[in-house]
Amino acid sequence: MQISRDKQSMRECAAEWRANGQRIALVPTMGALHEGHLTLVRCARDWLDARGGGRIVTSIFVNPTQFDQKTDLALYPRDEEGDLRLLREAGCDGAFLPDVTEIYRAGAQTVVDVTSLSRMLMGRMRPGHFRGMTTIVTKLFNIVGPDVATFGEKDYQQLTIVRQMVADLDMPVEILPVPTVREADGLAMSSRNRRLTPEDRAVAPILNAALDHAQSMIADGASLPVLRKEIRAILKSEPRADIRSIDIRDAAHLSRVQTIRQPVVILLAVRFGDVLLIDQRVAHP
Repeated sequence: MQISRDKQSMRECAAEWRANGQRIALVPTMGALHEGHLTLVRCARDWLDARGGGRIVTSIFVNPTQFDQKTDLALYPRDEEGDLRLLREAGCDGAFLPDVTEIYRAGAQTVVDVTSLSRMLMGRMRPGHFRGMTTIVTKLFNIVGPDVATFGEKDYQQLTIVRQMVADLDMPVEILPVPTVREADGLAMSSRNRRLTPEDRAVAPILNAALDHAQSMIADGASLPVLRKEIRAILKSEPRADIRSIDIRDAAHLSRVQTIRQPVVILLAVRFGDVLLIDQRVAHP
């Protein structure tokens, strides 16, 4: 596996692969890898193999501009040695591990901002978060030059924003969504799970339980007010769960809905201790 820590070596590596007729898939991550990330790698491999093969690059970069609190940035889990071992085992071809000064040069003024989508939902709770995300994703696309990039559906708003950005800016990158990967008890896999206390980890699967119940209610024709009331009641039944938001939006554009006549996405944000967990479910009436 080729390891690159600066932009120039990553560009040279990618250029050599492309010169040999290889397609490139990018898996953007912030490290602390788990089975969810490895599923992104495997889906990238499947995409490439269906088109004659190619190379996979996984980026590992804890992006400071996505954090609105310095303590959250400092506490974000890091495990470079373990991450590289997992990527080798998964058959990844390249790893891009730049430091902050390599990515953000002094005096830089340019950002990428998907204006409306980035300011709703989680964007209201974490101002600037999605602007930081779209800026770093754009940089990674420019450095690696991928044909396809994989993004998990767990971060549903992020996925929607990246799709919008790629369409708006005519970026020649296919965005491949990957279903949420869950632990045996239903908790969505996340690097943040490592920070949960044992007590909070034991009860955090209530997010998935609430989503399961909501999905069945939508299939049975429940109205929006009843649906919201039921979701809130399930989450409030767990004293350790601090509800931050419950949203039900159009699955394609995250626009508000008055009635459920098309696929919707249920978006939950719940804090356990000092760890904010998010989860989602696309449901069909």
